[in-house]
Amino acid sequence: MRFAPLLALPPVVLGIAAAVWMITTAPGPAQVAGDAPALPVRVMTVAPEDMRPTATAWGNLRAATNWVAVAEVQGEVIWRHPDLEPGRLIAAGTEVLRIDPADYELALAQAEADLAALAAEAAQLSAEAANTTRILTLERERQTLAEADLSRIRALSEQGNVSQARADEAERATLLARRTVAELENALGLVPSREARIAAQTARTEAALDRARLALDRTTLRAPFNLRVTEVTAERFQTIAPGQVVIRGDDIARVEVVAHLPVGVFQRLIGDLSAGMAVTDMMQEVPAKQIDVTLTPLADPTQIWTARVTRIEGALDARARTVPVVITVDDPYAGAQPPLRLPLVPNMQVQLTLSGAPLTDIIAIPDSAVHGDLVRLVGPDGQLQLRPVTPAFAQGGRVVLTDGLAPGDRVVLDDITPAIPGLALTAVEVAQ
Repeated sequence: MRFAPLLALPPVVLGIAAAVWMITTAPGPAQVAGDAPALPVRVMTVAPEDMRPTATAWGNLRAATNWVAVAEVQGEVIWRHPDLEPGRLIAAGTEVLRIDPADYELALAQAEADLAALAAEAAQLSAEAANTTRILTLERERQTLAEADLSRIRALSEQGNVSQARADEAERATLLARRTVAELENALGLVPSREARIAAQTARTEAALDRARLALDRTTLRAPFNLRVTEVTAERFQTIAPGQVVIRGDDIARVEVVAHLPVGVFQRLIGDLSAGMAVTDMMQEVPAKQIDVTLTPLADPTQIWTARVTRIEGALDARARTVPVVITVDDPYAGAQPPLRLPLVPNMQVQLTLSGAPLTDIIAIPDSAVHGDLVRLVGPDGQLQLRPVTPAFAQGGRVVLTDGLAPGDRVVLDDITPAIPGLALTAVEVAQ
């Protein structure tokens, strides 16, 4: 039994020797060339181009001008236009409501009568002044004679030729003449103040007359423009009070909608990509004229209306960072043939397409070629390069870049995984 290991040793040694012989005599591993074939990719050559930035917004229409008819006088409604109903169209200048004018006609007649009485009083005062002037002339002549007679009688009285009674009588006659002249002069002196009083009363009466005429005119309400009636609160035989709203209507000449555009979108619509425009400049009306607008009702996308930017509302939306752009459509009832073609009426939902000022010589590439802030390029040596870029905005499947690319660069359009710089590429030019 102790000789068994010695009997098994030769086969193991033989096996080891055979393995060593096979390893040493085996051929070496096959050699593969180190240069891998270049990867074919689609590329586009960057070239400057022109683009017109666009934006899309939605909103609800509203009337550009509203009419709120407020009663300015009190009275009973005695007539109402048959078409004065919500939804009806009324032409400009049409009488729509009439209030009982009786009280104001009486006030007008009273003011006219008072004015006539003052005119008669003024004429009477003028005649009295003329008569007093004539009488004063006569009395002054009589006073002159009385003064001369008094002088003679005094001289005779001193000589003892005239009694004292006669002298006293001449004195009384002279004093009476003086008093009469003074009274007439005082009467003429009061004429200017009486004339001023009559003039003031005349002015006040004329004001009352104008007020009565104005109140009488206000008993009739007329449409200030072509309008669509939206609300009527006055009925016939109803007494209305001053300040009461009786009619509301919308001007049918124009409608408008407010498009809330992000600040960056509005900046590029007016031709600024630097995001450096001041808010005060952004709110100016002049840049807004560079924007063209088309409007489409959501209820009928086949209708296309030409609109225009008219103004920017008074304040930016600080929370949403949007610019409230007011867009106006003229003649919203043009060609209306319901239900084939609907007019543009308030509260209708619409879609707006805004086209801004053209941008020239910009760099734009497909959005699929931008990977975060990197773009893959085919270098002059045919190898893959990664270059950082600065996107400005995306539009229509393309990204506008403000920095990073130059005309002549070849941008890789295909997705490469993994994208290792220095990878050999075969560029296949495609038209964009």
